[in-house]
Amino acid sequence: MKRELDGLITQMHSAGIPYAEAVRQFKKRYILEVLAHHKGNQCKAADELGMHRNTLSRTLAELDMDTAQIRNGMRRPPVSERPHLQGIAQGVARAR
Repeated sequence: MKRELDGLITQMHSAGIPYAEAVRQFKKRYILEVLAHHKGNQCKAADELGMHRNTLSRTLAELDMDTAQIRNGMRRPPVSERPHLQGIAQGVARAR
């Protein structure tokens, strides 16, 4: 992992990405990963990140991350929009 991180840092430096922007992008990606792990649950994500829920909320706002979009993106689609289940449901309907 260290080699991958070193390579990423080298690429970002070579691309001329300023330090502040590199840190901002890292924070966004890391927080998004933790939120995805907890299916958008900010309380659980904040706990794992070692911060208060309000601090996470404020950080999301500072990073211009849309919390509603994050929550909606983490939800499972309705059954009618799940392609793998549509085929199964159609097969079951035909069998009846």
